[in-house]
Amino acid sequence: MEMLVKKYQQKYRRVREEMCRWDELQSRFLSQFRNASSIIQRLPVLDDSRSYGELTCVHGMREVLLGKQMETLEIIFRSIRETLKEFHGIVISLEKTVRDGKQLLKGGSMRPTMHQMQLRVGIRPSLADCVDGLRSLYDMHLADGGDLSALHQLLADQPNIPKEEVQFIFNIIFPEEIC
Repeated sequence: MEMLVKKYQQKYRRVREEMCRWDELQSRFLSQFRNASSIIQRLPVLDDSRSYGELTCVHGMREVLLGKQMETLEIIFRSIRETLKEFHGIVISLEKTVRDGKQLLKGGSMRPTMHQMQLRVGIRPSLADCVDGLRSLYDMHLADGGDLSALHQLLADQPNIPKEEVQFIFNIIFPEEIC
C-alpha cells in the first residue's frame, strides 16, 4: 500500500505544477480582460468627433485611432481565446490524472480492500484520501473552467445593439431630449 501512496504523491506533484500554471493563466487572463475592457470603454469617446477639439481638422484621425483600437482589441481577443484553450488543457490533464489514479487501484496485482483504502501509514494519507483529493481538484478546476468558457461564450455572442434602435426608444420615451 505504501508503494501506491508514493505513486499518488508523484501524481500530486504533477497536479501542483498544473496549479501553478493555472495561477499564471488566471493572472494573464485578468490582465487581458482588463486591457480589453479599457479599450471598449474608450471606443465611444474615440468615436465622438467632439472629443478631438482642435485635432478635428486632421483628416482621418478619428478613423485611424478607432481602427488601431479595434486591431488591438482583436489581438487581445485572440490572446484570450488562447488562454482559455490553455485552461481547458489543464482541466483535461487533471481529468487524465484522476483516471490514471483510479487505474492504479484497478491495475495492480493486489487490489486494495475497503479497509486498506482507509488505512493510514504513519502521517501519510490513505489511498481513499489520495483518490478523493485528485477528484476534488479536478472538479474544482472543471467548474472554474466551465465558468471561463461561459464568459468566453458571452463575449463571443455579445449582441450587437443597433444605435438607431436605442435612439428610437429614447426618442419615444424622452422626445424632448437630444442625444
